[in-house]
Amino acid sequence: MKNKITNKLKMHLPEIKKRFMVKEIGIFGSQIRGEAKSKSDVDILVEFEEGCETFDNYMDLKFFLEDIFGKKVDLVIKNVLKEEIKEDILSQVKYA
Repeated sequence: MKNKITNKLKMHLPEIKKRFMVKEIGIFGSQIRGEAKSKSDVDILVEFEEGCETFDNYMDLKFFLEDIFGKKVDLVIKNVLKEEIKEDILSQVKYA
């Protein structure tokens, strides 16, 4: 499952960067650890270009990712990570 999700993200990366003004995007969580079940969501860490971190852009990207993965997406913005989980997420994220 991990490779399928990663490949889909990489395949759509040029469009994601251009359309949603994304600086960096990656996968973390159960999909990366190999613990994902068929109903598991996809945890995505995103960093938008400066000034492009709007609610509409965030939601549009979330829905776009859910469409390409066919799964619920938990979209997390990198610069608002809580300190108590930041190190764990950053240590496991695999960027596209």
